[in-house]
Amino acid sequence: MVLAPTKGHHRTSMALTAPFSSPLLLPYHRHHGHLNRKANPTLSFRGSKTRAAGNIDLLGDFGARDPFPAEVESRFGEKVLGNPCTEHKILIPNLSALSLSQQQCAPLSPFQACMTADEAQKLLKKVVGWRLLDEEAGLKLQCLWKLRDFKCGVELINRIYEVAEAAGHYPNIHLEQPNQVRAELWTASIGGLSMNDFIVAAKIDEIKTSDLVSKKRIWA
Repeated sequence: MVLAPTKGHHRTSMALTAPFSSPLLLPYHRHHGHLNRKANPTLSFRGSKTRAAGNIDLLGDFGARDPFPAEVESRFGEKVLGNPCTEHKILIPNLSALSLSQQQCAPLSPFQACMTADEAQKLLKKVVGWRLLDEEAGLKLQCLWKLRDFKCGVELINRIYEVAEAAGHYPNIHLEQPNQVRAELWTASIGGLSMNDFIVAAKIDEIKTSDLVSKKRIWA
């Protein structure tokens, strides 16, 4: 297998390797548009650069460059992996590639259809601790928290409120004595669940609750 040449500051090199054999480095020196090949058998590999004896940098930083005219004339692209004319692009993740907690709630039309049970079940795997309720009014998401005391329940409700306020989509929250909080999410305007409900559920999942729950005793 032959690897494509990489970029150096003043000279470049090409490494050719064969199966089960040591790599052989063949440096190229550009002179008047021609490439002169010189083999150097005394090589060592250090970090992200390849150096010869005497710490001479033969490759420089690994990177990419356009091929030299002499390389194009030699049709080297037909002998290496890849394509010398490859177009490099930086792809920005689309919305579906982001986690639910990173997404933002979107305005919904009252004529938009709500999620089916199958669609909701697939998204349910992306939120922790929530369950699906199938009621007459439509599908809902529900989550329960068992906390240390009543005061901790109030504190959790305040934290949930801050998340919901920032998202612009609000759950129904119930403080059930003495130490339980129940939250339910659904989109009343469409009579069921929307993506906004799962986005807010994922954001609520990221709320810190470790300081609000009872600490379990560990016996030696």
